[in-house]
Amino acid sequence: MITLPAPAKLNLFLHITGRRPDGFHNIQTIFQLIDLCDRLHFRLRNDGRISVQCSTLPDLSLEDFTVYKAAYLLPKKPKQGIDIQIEKSIPVGAGLGGGSSDAATTLLALNFLWQLELDASTLLAIGTQIGADVSIFIGGNTAWAEGIGNQLTALTLAPLYYLLIFPNCSVSTAEIFSAPQLTRDTPTITLRDFRQADSKNDCTTVTRQLFPEVDAALQWLGQYGEAKMSGTGSTCFVAFSNRELAEDIQRQVPNGWWSRIAEGINRSPLHQVLDNHVVNT
Repeated sequence: MITLPAPAKLNLFLHITGRRPDGFHNIQTIFQLIDLCDRLHFRLRNDGRISVQCSTLPDLSLEDFTVYKAAYLLPKKPKQGIDIQIEKSIPVGAGLGGGSSDAATTLLALNFLWQLELDASTLLAIGTQIGADVSIFIGGNTAWAEGIGNQLTALTLAPLYYLLIFPNCSVSTAEIFSAPQLTRDTPTITLRDFRQADSKNDCTTVTRQLFPEVDAALQWLGQYGEAKMSGTGSTCFVAFSNRELAEDIQRQVPNGWWSRIAEGINRSPLHQVLDNHVVNT
């Protein structure tokens, strides 16, 4: 058995710059990796079967798990199979990329365990079939992203501590991106523009209208700093340079809201673990 992390991400901003003929949207964003992780356990089997277990998602069908899709799409040999057990720490429908990260961890893990020797471009192409956010987790670095989120430029950002609030409502990405009132023509910016605070999350207004819980979380967090929403929601966050201050404010979070302190990281712990396995094998 091998156990691997699947880290979450935050969108430090999200601009939708156009809609593509294939139905996807062109975006600009910064994907900030954070140290909040799911944990995935993999055990090889030799009967060709793919098994997935997750105690927090008991009603999800096998085919709807992103990790199953990842394993299924890989060009494995007939008898290569896998048991996958998922320990969820990243909330579902939270805008933190949990499902995409789980899929990326599965692609990288099975490429190693099944000795497929697929290159990064092949894994990225498979990942894009599962979801646009899979690319950032395969790449493994905090990054500036364009295109559908798959054109990545690695960034090194100063460490910050993020107070995350998940107001116990799951937001459907498809619902937000199909909303007629969503802005889809934001002008492109540069990294310098972002650093000068010329950025926003184009999904925030729509999500706040459709999900009052998100609006309430943003209003509460706004007392303590610049409150933002990750992706299409529903996780909201404020950044702090001081962990103790973040923890003090976390103790005041209203009852009924999930909250965590997460540290921004520039390199995925998944890649660090896999690099060690390769070196020690």
